[in-house]
Amino acid sequence: MTCKTLFALTLFALIFSCSEKPADISYTDWPHYGGPEDGSRYSDLTQITTENVSQLQVAWTYHTGDATERSQIQCQPIVANGILYATTPQLNVFALDAGTGEEHWRFDPFALLGGENSWAGTNRGLSYWQSGEEARILFTAGNWLMALNALTGQPILDFGEQGKVDLRKELDTDLEDFLIVSNSPGAIFEDKIILGMRLSEGLDAAPGHIRAYNVKTGKREWIFHTIPQPGEEGYETWDPKYIQQIGGANNWAGMTVDQDRGIVYVPTGSATYDFWGGYRSGDNLYANSLLALDARTGQRIWHFQAVHHDVWDRDFPANPNLIRIQKDGKWIDAVAQISKQGMTYVFDRESGEPIWPIPETPVTQSVMPGEVSSKTQPTPSMPEPFMKMVFEEKDILNLKPDWESDIRNQLNNAILGDTWAPPHPERPIVLFPGMDGGGEWGGASFDPETQTLYVNANQIPWLIEMTPNASFGNVGQSIYTNYCGNCHGLDRKGNPPSIPSLVGLKEKYATDSLEKLLRQGRGAMPSFSHISSEERGVLIDFLFGKAEEGDKKELASESSKLYPRYYMKGYKRLLTKDGLYGSNPPWGLLTAIDMNTGLKKWQIPLGNVDSLAHQGFKNTGIENYGGPVTTAGGVLFIAATKDEKIRAFDKETGELLWEAQLPAAGHATPAVFGKNGKQYLVIACGGGKGTKSGDAYVAFALPD
Repeated sequence: MTCKTLFALTLFALIFSCSEKPADISYTDWPHYGGPEDGSRYSDLTQITTENVSQLQVAWTYHTGDATERSQIQCQPIVANGILYATTPQLNVFALDAGTGEEHWRFDPFALLGGENSWAGTNRGLSYWQSGEEARILFTAGNWLMALNALTGQPILDFGEQGKVDLRKELDTDLEDFLIVSNSPGAIFEDKIILGMRLSEGLDAAPGHIRAYNVKTGKREWIFHTIPQPGEEGYETWDPKYIQQIGGANNWAGMTVDQDRGIVYVPTGSATYDFWGGYRSGDNLYANSLLALDARTGQRIWHFQAVHHDVWDRDFPANPNLIRIQKDGKWIDAVAQISKQGMTYVFDRESGEPIWPIPETPVTQSVMPGEVSSKTQPTPSMPEPFMKMVFEEKDILNLKPDWESDIRNQLNNAILGDTWAPPHPERPIVLFPGMDGGGEWGGASFDPETQTLYVNANQIPWLIEMTPNASFGNVGQSIYTNYCGNCHGLDRKGNPPSIPSLVGLKEKYATDSLEKLLRQGRGAMPSFSHISSEERGVLIDFLFGKAEEGDKKELASESSKLYPRYYMKGYKRLLTKDGLYGSNPPWGLLTAIDMNTGLKKWQIPLGNVDSLAHQGFKNTGIENYGGPVTTAGGVLFIAATKDEKIRAFDKETGELLWEAQLPAAGHATPAVFGKNGKQYLVIACGGGKGTKSGDAYVAFALPD
């Protein structure tokens, strides 16, 4: 430990020891996922303004040193008492001086875990808890919840079992062998951390129950069953024959707590299998719902289901915003939830009553064998959608004749022009907005001064193509289809560069090295340590071409498993052979919505495809991941875009005021904070999503 670091830690300790009550964590800090505790992604700092934002320059850069091919950093840092906390691509947790970027400490969770499960997915943030002189950082790595001393970075070994809590346990199920990680940080309320999970997308998924743990002991304090158990409300919306084998309905996007009311607002995703629901007839509460739960007990206060019997992967993608708006001359405390569908759902925080009507709209019915879809879907009358809601023939990419011809050929037999068109057994459907939204995990920013909601979106069509499960006689193919087919495709060709091809895998791996990769995971590929070694062995044989089409091998572990009668062929954007999106631009959008009226104030393209700009096609927008932040200085900041830039806009007009090139794409949400009288903007530059990977956190500030 350096003398400088020791001095900084000693000074930090003095700050704590001199406090007779918890230190005041103002908006000068950025102490929560989403900044303030209301998830608004808003800062009341005013040093950076519309007049001087163009003078921003790099204040400091911190390199984590552990980026790898296809690694990412999606973390939005938190800042408490002038210390910045964040994670690296390999999920090391670190603390920096927020004003200088100097490292105080760094912790590798896998050193505590023994290094065996080296995959933990991406991480979008950390949780900070403080009481008196004690402060803790809570975070997840793989299937483990951990707690660190915020001052020293040392694990708190009396938390859970030797400093960790296994999230596979205490799910009120008979099984524990599940793929479980937690991408988004838990929400802190009093002495509890309330946590969701990312799960498998297949029928091997765990149920996505919401749990609260004691931040001091790690003990589970309550659980809410998002897939109801017998006797619980909502059980009747499932098929009782299969309900115990259905998973999902999980919160992977994060949640927001109304600290004064003691209510936690929890958005959930779809139940499994995502695209064929023949084993889950009914509306499937509490999947695709916004839940209002008592933060002390986990009891349901109210809920709203935005998608009945989801077969489109329409998860709620981000934690909601707690907003205060004026309607009909009255102030209303509301909760606003953005969606992949491009719509915003707004409710009274206490009663759950919609602020604007949300009528049930008749929709196209499924003709998939074994599928019974919902006859209606809820459609908000207001606010206005923050993107186009339907992809029609006139929207086909027509910037060049050969591009248009390419897309039209791909859509020759496709179903388009219907937002709620369900998957079809014989024809592909155009899913629009696509599976990555619409709105995404970066979330929205709310300005309490003007009651304006700012949200970025992808306006890109995807394809869903279904195929019968013809692999029941081939165990290797069936295992591959269930665990790998959604991402790498049933043809194993993937979607390079973001999803690699698995064709010719035996030329790259030996059996032992591939088995290790499956067991540990790497980059965006999850660990398959939760499946049996026997299953992994059969999967390896199949990938190496040793298990041919007629293989009738049976596994004892397969006897009670469900496999869908139909599978989706793989996640697929509608792209030209040159990799351009199949719709006319703009492909990325940034929208401001007046939440007093529900009307859009402005909407602009977000980002550019540089190769097209050189050909004269400008303001195209581009795919984006990460969210905006707004400030009292009149500025909106956002990175997110694949063109590897961070930008500042006038929040009132949408005018571009400043942009800077980043060392890698900032697929994350920035943080804004103050230290020693100076305002900072910091963004994680981890790349990924088809762009080069990076390892930097870059902070910007005005010159001295």
